[in-house]
Amino acid sequence: MTSMGIDCTSPRYLQIASRFGLTKKPIIGDHSKSWDILKTIKLIQSSIEQQAPILDIGAYASEVLCALHRLGYSNLTGVDLNRNLVHMPYAGSINYVLSDFMHLPFPDASLEAVTAISVIEHGFQEDRLLNELSRVVKPGGLFIASVDYWPDKIDTAGITAFGMDWRIFSRDELKAFVNRAAEFGFSPVGEMDLSASAPLITWQGKRYTFCWFALRKRT
Repeated sequence: MTSMGIDCTSPRYLQIASRFGLTKKPIIGDHSKSWDILKTIKLIQSSIEQQAPILDIGAYASEVLCALHRLGYSNLTGVDLNRNLVHMPYAGSINYVLSDFMHLPFPDASLEAVTAISVIEHGFQEDRLLNELSRVVKPGGLFIASVDYWPDKIDTAGITAFGMDWRIFSRDELKAFVNRAAEFGFSPVGEMDLSASAPLITWQGKRYTFCWFALRKRT
């Protein structure tokens, strides 16, 4: 992403300052996890025009829209419940909306792509999410996401994050989600590889990794 000129992660000094309450600026991106951002950007670049409407859900501190803006994408919207969303970079060019992504304030079939990086595992409500995605995504449009993941089930019962229940998707749960998405008109883009060799993340006392996937709405 650095070589493409789209690395938008906040400098480390700002991250340190944020930990000590010395800045209120949003801390953008994650120095230890940007591969899912890059895969998202490359898929969008390969299939979506720069004037197409694109939405990022869970947009606070997300790098997706900042990177797309740098690439010349001009019809970008981000939604989140964090009131500091208005302080995100490029707020004059990117339309940031305070909203629950289960009730999106957009017309039917109005979006070419919806992205969700490390978002839907928090307060996961399968049918409500899929129903809303099916409503707002155009035929032929994309839903692109990354989620906390481990092939075998990891119990997170009783653990909350960002004020919501937290799920680490298992292989069976992710397959079930994709199968359910098919009933709402979505199919995977390419083959899904659900293997994992080693947990790369330790958080909330759990060890896991991430999974990235893309679904296309049937025409």
